[in-house]
Amino acid sequence: MSVAVSWSDRFWHEARHLWRSPWQLALVTWVPVLALLFLYGIFSAAVPRSLPVALVDQDATSLSRQLARQMQASPAVSLQQFSQLPAAEQAMREGQVFALILIPPQFSRQLMTQQQPQLVLHYNGQFLLVGKLLSSALQQGLADALQGVARQQLLAKGVLPAATAVTISPIAVQLTPLFNQSSNYLAFLMPPILLALLQISAMLMFANALNEELTPRFTTWVRQDFWPSVTAKFALYLPIALLQGMAMQVFLYHIIGLPMAGSLLDLALAMTVMLLFIGLWVLVIFLLLAEPARVVSFCTALFAPAFAFMGITFPVHEMPMLAQWWRLLIPSSHYIDSQVAVVSYGQGLDTLLPQQLSYGLLLVLLPLLFGLLRLRRKGEQ
Repeated sequence: MSVAVSWSDRFWHEARHLWRSPWQLALVTWVPVLALLFLYGIFSAAVPRSLPVALVDQDATSLSRQLARQMQASPAVSLQQFSQLPAAEQAMREGQVFALILIPPQFSRQLMTQQQPQLVLHYNGQFLLVGKLLSSALQQGLADALQGVARQQLLAKGVLPAATAVTISPIAVQLTPLFNQSSNYLAFLMPPILLALLQISAMLMFANALNEELTPRFTTWVRQDFWPSVTAKFALYLPIALLQGMAMQVFLYHIIGLPMAGSLLDLALAMTVMLLFIGLWVLVIFLLLAEPARVVSFCTALFAPAFAFMGITFPVHEMPMLAQWWRLLIPSSHYIDSQVAVVSYGQGLDTLLPQQLSYGLLLVLLPLLFGLLRLRRKGEQ
């Protein structure tokens, strides 16, 4: 009974310390809310629209103007007319436009006389997503417009109207994007970014709670109070971190209505496992270094690059082997597979439970934890 009372006292001590610590209280209250709203403000447009594109029309014919209208019809494009090529190039260097289209002189005449004119399209490859979006939109607009020209030429040669479509495009391709049909950048980027922020937030909660034990009583704490104190800290901060993570999921899939094929309760299970391993990592690093700044710095170095290793923006199997091994050390990299399985594919516990075996490599942290604890206790005697 005394152990239970002692543990209860420690738990409420942690709760009182949380209430008295402005930084720790901020981590569990307004900082995640502010981060969530800030990211939503960035990605709320969902799909980039009206991206500035420079157009230099040196042909100035009805056909070139038709091409311009067809490209302007794309919601992703906002054409800006330039009379001189150097001015358009300068605007692109200064970042005022993301792409440049040059329709050269005699373009229409060469096209109508069955020559092969060259239409120049440059786009800024530094902005990878913007560049690919504009490249696709502009090429689609040009293809649609030029198909109309080809249709007129075929009709002039006596080809039957019913046969022109088959002649121009003999194969009809049905292209359907799965699991993100509107190519929504909000659904694509915001969930993994929020997950990376949750991991950092949970890491800081655990690290700050453990670092407060680095006092002159640290020797006694390690020898006598380690497990009751650590379990009390985890009992307080793990549910708080889980509540933060699930609040983010509710915001994404219920408040703003992103598509959700599975159950949030299944995600809660996978997220709990992830948070346990985050806490385990922090505990091992804390015992290894036992210095506040170094503990936070080491944990940050491990967890901060998590977004790049999730395999959302770059395929995991294309990563170098070293990066794939490093990915296995980050708990969020294991959890993101479960989130994709639940959110996109609607998979349930029968699939999620075997996926948790991917944390197997991190179980090596357990003997490492007990070994470091034993060394600390011996070293403090």
